[in-house]
Amino acid sequence: MTTNHVTRHDIEVAAPADQVYAALAHAAGWPCLFPPTVHVEVLNKTKTTERLRIWATANDSVKNWTSRREFHVADRRIDFRQERSAAPVAEMSGNWWVEPRAAGGCLVRLDHRFRAVDDDPAAVDWIATAVERNSVSELSALAAYFELDDDESRFTIEDTLHIDAERESVYGFLAAGTEWSRRLPHVVASDCRELGDGIQILRMDTRSGDGSTHRTESVRVCFPSERIVYKQTVLPALMSLHLGWWTLSDTPSGVLATAGHTVRIAAANVAEVLGPAATVADARAFVTKALRGNSGATLRAARQFAEGSRV
Repeated sequence: MTTNHVTRHDIEVAAPADQVYAALAHAAGWPCLFPPTVHVEVLNKTKTTERLRIWATANDSVKNWTSRREFHVADRRIDFRQERSAAPVAEMSGNWWVEPRAAGGCLVRLDHRFRAVDDDPAAVDWIATAVERNSVSELSALAAYFELDDDESRFTIEDTLHIDAERESVYGFLAAGTEWSRRLPHVVASDCRELGDGIQILRMDTRSGDGSTHRTESVRVCFPSERIVYKQTVLPALMSLHLGWWTLSDTPSGVLATAGHTVRIAAANVAEVLGPAATVADARAFVTKALRGNSGATLRAARQFAEGSRV
């Protein structure tokens, strides 16, 4: 019989308990909230339960699994259990607890219970390290989130282009990140590593408008011929968060290709990057122009590639 392992992590959060519980209950928002979470798909949901598919970084890898959650609103508790775990995890479950403090704020506690495949000691160590790193990261990010004034620093933009071609051709261009350095003028170097199960690691050196280059790295989750969602894990200095997506939808005369971004400006770096008089609004304008320029160039190149392939 394999051994059950138990961990507990907690943190004080300077926000009302109900508000914190609501953030934990809204799993679709976790990629914005928790650094390890790349993407969440809500498979089905009722008032008291939901099933999720979650993609997240764990140690130096990317894992995905399916979880069932049960909500106990009166107790501000969420129970979770992985229905389909990713090796070396054999079984994982736990709880989120949010306890109000009499003086204000709340205590958030995160419990995990897990078993490793074949009770392998190396696997136990790997899981314990991943749980420790991710739990500390998530709880720290949760506490910091309620200290941020996100109204100005966080924003979302989208751009759409009509392409007279099949979705498969457009998707093929977007999925082939390794080819971007020779297909896109703003990409100096690119490497796209396939991890299997639709997961990619895309590393790029991108040229800015002033001629300088910056390096980024993204975890991408691919849904063939439909969409690609990604989260940058190595970011430019002006951003503390960058989520992105490419979506494709059929029209009577081709496909609509959409490039979207959700960004949070790294306010502490604005003066260093843009100058001492620059504001967060200046940084938003700068980042918006850069992202729209690069996304627009990519969409136009995808159109040229896909329409050329069709001909």
